[in-house]
Amino acid sequence: MSQVDSNSAAIPLLAEDIQGDDRWLSQHNRFVLDCKDKEPDVLFVGDSMVQLLQQYEVWRELFSPLHALNFGIGGDTTRHVLWRLQNGELENIKPKVIVLWIGTNNHENTAEEVAGGIEAIVKVSNTLQPQAKIIVMGLLPRGEKPNPLREKNACVNQVLRSWLPRLPGVQLLDVDSGFMHSDGTISRHDMFDFLHLTAAGYAKVCRPLHELIMQLLEETPEEKQVTLA
Repeated sequence: MSQVDSNSAAIPLLAEDIQGDDRWLSQHNRFVLDCKDKEPDVLFVGDSMVQLLQQYEVWRELFSPLHALNFGIGGDTTRHVLWRLQNGELENIKPKVIVLWIGTNNHENTAEEVAGGIEAIVKVSNTLQPQAKIIVMGLLPRGEKPNPLREKNACVNQVLRSWLPRLPGVQLLDVDSGFMHSDGTISRHDMFDFLHLTAAGYAKVCRPLHELIMQLLEETPEEKQVTLA
């Protein structure tokens, strides 16, 4: 296991306002307000992979009916998500399922450090939302052709497969196998910029994700929810 005190990916960080418009903190504050106004059964947390999902029909078709909230911010790393969750984004709500998709932007960290940052987020989520089941989305391949970042993401997933079973109420959903062709390339029909997903790309991810969410929701006894309320 990575030691949190020596792993920068597991240290909460307030995002720097590089552009000067304070958008990141404004988005965070909106999420905190959503926690006071809404009662989600499913909470999505992560970077642009989560944020952009709500712009597609698959979000309205599969996840809106589940009273889902989308707390995605483009460019976020594990450090930013840790800060957000420790500063109000898990207050006043009791989701039954939390979907976490983060890590591909941790460019300064090794694969083990990224996995350690994800592990730290899972532990915070378990502490603040003990009733919630957690789905960690595996990192997708990136770049049109094989490259070091793609190799690192695959290594992160490998480490997560080893580490996550030791934590309670969490499982990894690995959906990267459907994106690489036999020659190692990725199609723009799945990822329009060879990182972010198209509607077709999200369909490949969201169908198995929806099935797993429904399975977890069905496994959650209503009596337990009443007790925790």
